[in-house]
Amino acid sequence: MANMNFWKSSFGYLFGGIIAALLTYFLTEGLLDPAARGAISIGVLMVIWWVSEALPMPVVALVPLVAFPILKIAKTDDVAASYANPAIYLFFGGFMLGLAIEKWNLHKRIALSIIQATGTSGNKIVLGFILATGFLSMWLSNTATTMMMYPIAMSVISVMEHKSDSGNTKNLALTLMLSIAYASNFGGIATIIGTPPNVAYAGFFLEKYGVELDFFKWFILCAPISVLLLIGLYWVMVKWLFPSHIQHSADAAAYVAAEKANLGPLGKSEGRVLLVFVFTALLWIFRAVINDLQSYVKLDDTIIAVVAAIVLFIVPSEKKGHALLDWQDTSRMAWGILLLFGGGIALADALESTGMIQKVGGWLAGFGNNTLLLVFLVIVFSLFIGEFMSNIAQVIVFAPLVSAMADSLALNPIMLGIPMTLAASCAGMMPMATPPNAIVFASGHIRFKDMVLTGFVMNIIAIGLIMIFSWFVLPLIWL
Repeated sequence: MANMNFWKSSFGYLFGGIIAALLTYFLTEGLLDPAARGAISIGVLMVIWWVSEALPMPVVALVPLVAFPILKIAKTDDVAASYANPAIYLFFGGFMLGLAIEKWNLHKRIALSIIQATGTSGNKIVLGFILATGFLSMWLSNTATTMMMYPIAMSVISVMEHKSDSGNTKNLALTLMLSIAYASNFGGIATIIGTPPNVAYAGFFLEKYGVELDFFKWFILCAPISVLLLIGLYWVMVKWLFPSHIQHSADAAAYVAAEKANLGPLGKSEGRVLLVFVFTALLWIFRAVINDLQSYVKLDDTIIAVVAAIVLFIVPSEKKGHALLDWQDTSRMAWGILLLFGGGIALADALESTGMIQKVGGWLAGFGNNTLLLVFLVIVFSLFIGEFMSNIAQVIVFAPLVSAMADSLALNPIMLGIPMTLAASCAGMMPMATPPNAIVFASGHIRFKDMVLTGFVMNIIAIGLIMIFSWFVLPLIWL
């Protein structure tokens, strides 16, 4: 029965995508050469299948590997090279770090320590979850961070519902769930590896321009935006929309203390993972300085990430005969995300090589007489389209467009590309906007209208912050 429901819901989108691709191909006859017609038709097919989720997104990402050689858009070797882009290995290394942190419970210790430090009144509990989730999401994927924090939050909600005799526990439950989702999204924009759209754009930029986006510069620009969004999230939820008025709870404090006590002292394996994590972060931050001080080894972010991954398989754990990571641990890694990046890069390469990106960018550039207005419109469009479209697919599809637009206007492409990428991660009105939104919405503690309201307010704040930093701060750091 489940399979029948699957085919009923997916067949229409599968068939519709094929029909739309065929119509695109035949309707553009005489307007474009065959290779360009084929590239844009496959692009239409992939976007429809991505948006509708008619097939798993990584499966859709494999379409160029088959379709482009058949349609003589690109050779198989050239298409396959897109699936080995250096940015993919950067994310691979970040995934491995995340797996090790999760395997040895370092994430839980960090989260509980922050919550314990902030206190257990209603507002402070929410603040603790925002800080813990936001920090973890800077280094782990937003989805993984949400999954880690979700059971902790549900346990705290259960304690407060049964033990608290003051205030509004429904509002506390609502704000805790929302804080996990939004803090995961906002925290992730601070680093290149924090969320898949960042990595997708960095990979596209490296492929197109041959320039690696600097990890430290990204952090200097985006970390303040992330922190201000987290502060804004706290104020909007607990001071304005959903105040709980719950005072300090000894039971909640006891629960957090007990959970932390159950972890015991920092174990050898946990400490070694922490050292690898700190060392890797320092290399990312000071890579440019290290490269300037010597000429023997030139580091880039991908090399650092892969070295960190290899080290995790070398450094022994406290479990005899085992390293910090064993290969079987990688069964929990989101391998499909790596395929997704490859497919997106292959599509972007094909659209560019056939001239389609340049044509669309040139057309859009006609509306770009006012650069300030153009940046603002890119941010608004990217953020609100992200409410209905996967933010990874969104960046994959729109990165070539905004880059072509910037090139045609003689703008530095990051003036449009980075705002577009950051905005794609900030959508919060709809449960389907991001995986963290969907995860917490399933908790039963969030009403649809409450997510729409909070998400809309945070969207407005995000637009303002991204606009201000992109217009005034980005040129000082990058240009």
